[in-house]
Amino acid sequence: MNKAGIEPSVAVTARIFGHVQGVWYRAWTVEQAEKRGLDGWVRNCSDGTVEALFSGPAKKVSEMVEVCHEGPPAANVTEIQVSPAEPPSQSGFSQADSA
Repeated sequence: MNKAGIEPSVAVTARIFGHVQGVWYRAWTVEQAEKRGLDGWVRNCSDGTVEALFSGPAKKVSEMVEVCHEGPPAANVTEIQVSPAEPPSQSGFSQADSA
């Protein structure tokens, strides 16, 4: 937290590898992100990965990335690559069109 007692906001892009398409991963991600009050989006990519933008309090974003390693029951996550990102232009969390 900063001197004002406010946790800093961060934004990251996460690329999720493994068996993550066709297993409700995007819907699960929306549900999990909304529970944490995060902004951003999640989408399928043409290479079989899932990509997500998470934006919000640093602790909540970190927590979200951690739960993405588990995913929904049918998923099998093998790797997550995280990189800094710009926050989204709108608030809320949604499924975006495939990349």
